[in-house]
Amino acid sequence: MLWIVVIGFVAGIIARLISSAPNKPAGFLLTTLLGIAGAFVATFIGQAVGWYRADQGAGFIAATLGALVVLFIWNRFAARRA
Repeated sequence: MLWIVVIGFVAGIIARLISSAPNKPAGFLLTTLLGIAGAFVATFIGQAVGWYRADQGAGFIAATLGALVVLFIWNRFAARRA
């Protein structure tokens, strides 16, 4: 469980650095949740496409790409509210 939090945090930080969007979630908790959500998104898409088996999870790079997808969706909803 601790490993998921560490990988999620690092993937969230990298996704925030790569993204050029103005409305980024800030703080340790939101960055960690961003990375963990990205890992879940990457795992779900990877299993749906057939890249991963049911017992496999996404790797670090896929988790970072998933975090970018989650960050893109976050920014779309935040732009609508503003």
